[in-house]
Amino acid sequence: MSANTFDAPRRDTCAPSRAARELGLKRAELDLAVQLGRIRTVPDEGGGGGRRVEHVEIDRLRAQDGFPESLKERVWAVGTAEGAALLDIPVGRFTRLARLGLLVPVAFYLNRYRTVVWLYLAEELRQFVSVPENARLLKGRTPETLRGQLAAGVDLRARNWRGRHMGFLLRQAEDPWARAGAVAAFLASVEIADVVKDPYERAHLNRFRPAPPGLGVPGSAPAQVAERLMTARDADEIGWLRSDLAHLIEEARSAAPAPRPGIRRVEPPFRMVARPIPPMARTVTGPQEEPTSLPERAARASESVVRPTTSPVVRSHGPAQRAPSRSARGLRAWLRRRGPRHAEPARV
Repeated sequence: MSANTFDAPRRDTCAPSRAARELGLKRAELDLAVQLGRIRTVPDEGGGGGRRVEHVEIDRLRAQDGFPESLKERVWAVGTAEGAALLDIPVGRFTRLARLGLLVPVAFYLNRYRTVVWLYLAEELRQFVSVPENARLLKGRTPETLRGQLAAGVDLRARNWRGRHMGFLLRQAEDPWARAGAVAAFLASVEIADVVKDPYERAHLNRFRPAPPGLGVPGSAPAQVAERLMTARDADEIGWLRSDLAHLIEEARSAAPAPRPGIRRVEPPFRMVARPIPPMARTVTGPQEEPTSLPERAARASESVVRPTTSPVVRSHGPAQRAPSRSARGLRAWLRRRGPRHAEPARV
């Protein structure tokens, strides 16, 4: 696939629908021929994961003898009734041979009753008849061992188709991750999670995991039938698929590790840092000398007196008198404190 999904497709290739018209095939016949390896395709460089057919390949097929009947004969697929007619056996015997895995289906579809109809290559059925050892399976009584398997409910049609379809997917895989995805397409999600523990590798693997053959929109009844036929059921089949997936994951991991999200550095949240409170200014900057003279003491005492914030209101019923100054009041109070106290006469 091209890195740029908007690149124009190559001029020397054509779309599958046009290639089918030029080869005289139906679209289903062309798809079957591609799966069988009868028609070579190249990846679509325009993106989308599709395939295209080169004009050189179309010219090669046209140059073959008996074209186009020879090409149609090689991709002719028949159902159970037509296949039984080709083998000249009853339909029931044909079905039993297919359930035993002796006849391998190449494709399937759902009829109007949503019943699975298996298709077989007419070319392979003719080859089965031409083998002398298979003559006893076409005529006479079925061997006892095979009858026991049928009685036990053996039905290998879906398993044989899965093996054939996986070979087709592996032929188209172009890198280790695509090969791992082809094997993972036949395992349930729980089995894949048990083998591939890393969630990033599982997510990358799912990008290369092919979807079941399209039989309707996702979630519809035909799509659910296709998914059921695509998923392995037998324990031994699941076991070797898990083993193959683990081996392919090791190869893919060594070749190109699964992408992971980049480590993003997260800045720590902003936090307020408490700042220290500056020390309070000192009220006294140095020692003060004790006044020696009386006026200095009186002035110091007047400074040390606590002054009220508001002037006292002098209430007097007599005539208004002049209030003494603050310095005088402080001096008088200091003289009263410093003056001698007369002892009160003892009371008898």
